[in-house]
Amino acid sequence: MRAKCAGLVAATGLLALSASAVVAQTAEMSFFVTSTGSGKGADLGGLEGADAICQRLAQAAGAGGKTWRAYLSTQAVGGAAAVNARDRIGAGPWRNAKGTVVASSVADLHGAAASLTKQSALNEKGETVNGRGDSPNQHDILTGSQADGTAFGPGEDRTCGNYTKSGAEGAVMVGHHDRTGLDDSPPAKSWNMSHLSRGGCSQDALKGTGGAGLFYCFASN
Repeated sequence: MRAKCAGLVAATGLLALSASAVVAQTAEMSFFVTSTGSGKGADLGGLEGADAICQRLAQAAGAGGKTWRAYLSTQAVGGAAAVNARDRIGAGPWRNAKGTVVASSVADLHGAAASLTKQSALNEKGETVNGRGDSPNQHDILTGSQADGTAFGPGEDRTCGNYTKSGAEGAVMVGHHDRTGLDDSPPAKSWNMSHLSRGGCSQDALKGTGGAGLFYCFASN
């Protein structure tokens, strides 16, 4: 009986240590792909709404003690200046929910040193995000950005009205989180600039090319 009790105590202790390690690791997380979007396609409520989604998901995962920003660029419109995604996310390094460094700096993130693949571009829960070969495929990640993380010029809509449209009009640039060594060269099939959405900005339009309105979140501090 004593041996059984001792074994139970030891097992309980190991489980507690394991749980503590997971919590500590998640608290150090500074990058994730959202596990959900707004539910309204590319209408995220603008940058403010997208940032709020990042903050809420991080908080639920135990990493809410940081300032979270969506990796999204906006285009200049109505006198408002464009915003570059690369300028919103701090200096790095950034770690996923498992503690893996996906990039050490802004320069690395937008260069060959970036380690963004299906295995590392996890959601805030530490889960892999569906990609090619999965059902449904959700590898189209909203960015509205060029390969170097900067905004597109004014003119053709590449941000779904700066993330306020959810209808048949407009388009948004997406990247593929599940890139591999075979197709990770920008601009084609890169993590932040693969192709424009087709058929508009609605949830159904995003699903049509393999998306779900998901986006990247980075801790800026």
